[in-house]
Parts: sequence; C-alpha cells; structure tokens
Amino acid sequence: MENNQNKETEKQEWNKFQDANDKSSDNGVKSQEKPVKKESKATAPAQKTLPVAEKPKSAEEEAAEQKAKRRKIRQAKRLSLIGAMLILVAVVAGMAIWGILHLRPADRTIQGQADCDVVRISGKLAGRLVELYVKEGDYVHKGQRLAKIYSSTTDATLTKAKEMKNVASSQNLKVERGTRYEIIESARKVVEQARSAKQQAIAAEEITRKTFERLDNLFKEGVVSEQKRDEAKAALDAATAAVGTATAAVETAEAQLEMAQNGPQDEDKEASRGMEHVAEATVKEVEAVLEDQYLIAPCSGEVSSIYPHIGELVIMGSPIMTISQLDDMWAAFNVREEKLNDLGVGKEINVMIPALNNKEATMKVFYVHDMGSFATWSATKAYGDYDSKTFEVKARPVKTIEGFRPGMSVILK
Repeated sequence: MENNQNKETEKQEWNKFQDANDKSSDNGVKSQEKPVKKESKATAPAQKTLPVAEKPKSAEEEAAEQKAKRRKIRQAKRLSLIGAMLILVAVVAGMAIWGILHLRPADRTIQGQADCDVVRISGKLAGRLVELYVKEGDYVHKGQRLAKIYSSTTDATLTKAKEMKNVASSQNLKVERGTRYEIIESARKVVEQARSAKQQAIAAEEITRKTFERLDNLFKEGVVSEQKRDEAKAALDAATAAVGTATAAVETAEAQLEMAQNGPQDEDKEASRGMEHVAEATVKEVEAVLEDQYLIAPCSGEVSSIYPHIGELVIMGSPIMTISQLDDMWAAFNVREEKLNDLGVGKEINVMIPALNNKEATMKVFYVHDMGSFATWSATKAYGDYDSKTFEVKARPVKTIEGFRPGMSVILK
C-alpha cells in the first residue's frame, strides 16, 4: 500500500513537471527545473530525484501526445491547402483581368486579309516541258513568252494533215479544170469514126437496095430464080440493120464527146471543194494546238508559283504556273450582319496594315455578299436571340499602297 501511494505521488509530480515544461516552451523559455519527488515514509532517507529522460511514459500519455501531434499536422495541412487555394484564385483572377485588358479585341475591330486575282497558265498541248523563260518572283508583262512545250506526236499529226490538204487541193483542182484535152480529142475521133462507119453503112444499103430491086424485076419476068431474089432481100435487110447500128454508134460517141466537153457535174465540184475545206480545217486545228507550245502571259503580274520542272510531262489543261495581278489588290473581311451598317458598296473605310509598320490607308467597298449557311453564327439561347449570318466584304485601296502584297493582314476599325 505504501509503495502504491509513492508511485501515485510520483506520477502526479511528473504530470505537473510536464505541464510546466509545456508552458515554458510556449513562452520561449526552457525550463531548467527538475521535479523533486516527495519523500514517502518508506523512501524518505533516499532523497533521490528521477531524471527527465529516464522517466517512463504511460500509454495514456503517449496516446494524448500522438493525438496532439496529429491535430497539429491536420491544422498545418488545412492552412497550407487554404493558402494554395487563395494563391490559385489570385493567379486565375490576375490572368483573367490581364486577358480582359490586353487580349480582348475592341468591339469594332475587324481583321481581314489582302488578296488579288490569280491567273493559272495552262495550254491545250500535251507534251514535255523543255524550257522556262521566267522564274518565281519575276514580274511579267502581257504577251510575254513564259514556257515551251514540245510534242513529237502533234508535229507528226500536223505533217499528216498538211499532206491530206495537198491531196484534197489537187483533187479539187482536177475537178475544177474539167476533162483533159486528150480525152476530148479522143472522144471527137471516136465520133468521126462512127460517122464514117455510118456513111459506109448507108452506101452499102443503097447498093444492096438497087441490087434487090433489079433482081426483083428479073424475078417477075421469070429470068432469075426465087432464091436469087431472096438472097438479095436478105442482103438488103442486113445493110439496113448495119445503118441503124452505125447511127447508134454515132449518137453514143457524140454523147461521150459532149460529156467530156462539159466536164464534171456541179455536185462533183461541190463535193471536191468540201473535201478540200475539211483538210484545211484539220490543218488549222492542229496548228491551233501547236500554238500553245509557247505559253504566253495573258496579263501582267508576278509569277507566284511554277509547278512542273523542265523535262517533266504535262497534260492538256494542267496548270504550269500562276500569275498574281498585283496591280489590282484588294482586301477581304468576314463581317457579321449586325456590323454591316457602315460597310455598304461604294463607301470608303479606314484600315491599318500591321505588316507595313501599321500604315493607315483608305479603301473603297466594291463587293458585299453572304457566305452561305456554313458561315452562320448560331444563337446560343433558346429565347431572346437569333442566328447571325456572315458576309464577305471586299474593298480596294483608293490609292496605290507601296509594298502591299497578298496575305497581309488588314485591320478595320
């Protein structure tokens, strides 16, 4: 019992000492005092004091100490989290304010882009690119030679077409001149021969007729036999037939002579002339294709792009190069319809060009057109709002702007 009372007394003294140490630590002063145990009746003669480091801790003390440490750690984490959140909110707010002040464009600022008409140079001739007379960046004038394309197939076609034209021309000349002189003379000789043969047949008929008449009279007198009379009659009939044949031959020869003298018919002449015209058109068609073996600049401007290289094959209609018409520059803006009040056709606007050291210029609107449904700004509210269409507005400089080139930004305020 006495020992238990001594232990309880020591425990109470130790707790008082710990409380004193905690209070001195909070005030920034370390306590150098050590607890002094009360003397018990059993231990009074000893007069010993237990060192601080050697004092054992009970389970309740250790649990209380650990609980206090965890509470302090939670409080520190909570304070750190609150501080981090406050810092994050401050950073986001600062960025938002900076963006509002510096990044948000003015309500009336509209940005466009400079542009110009671009002409694509191509030809009707398919062949091989053998020569280029210009390079990218060169300024060319209307009518200037740009490139040469060679096609052996087209050259052969032209030669063939020319030969066909020569054949058709010769044939037409033959028809137009009519029948040759030799043919007419030959036909005339045939007519003369036919007429001579007819005269001979007529003379022979006359002789046989007289012979028949003489024998017929003698037959009636009974001098000659009937057979002699019949033979004379047959000879007369043959001579008469020969006269008819000779007459027909004369008519045929005369018709041949007349046809030779008249020459070809009008229809034959028209057909021959038509074939000659077809041959001429074929030659012109091939020559028109070959005209594009030398590509000529249709306008003045700057060569912006050249697509094939020398030696490459090009097909009919494929672009060889592009020419930018820098003499006719303009700027295009995409504007919502509620901002079109001051952008009507014919109105002058003030713009600023950043690429030219923020140079200011005056332009005149010449084109306003909607960009279709794909460029419609849809309303985000179900009620109280409407869809807004986007219009393309184009304007030309009132005066020439030195150094103004396609692709430069143009600011409209």
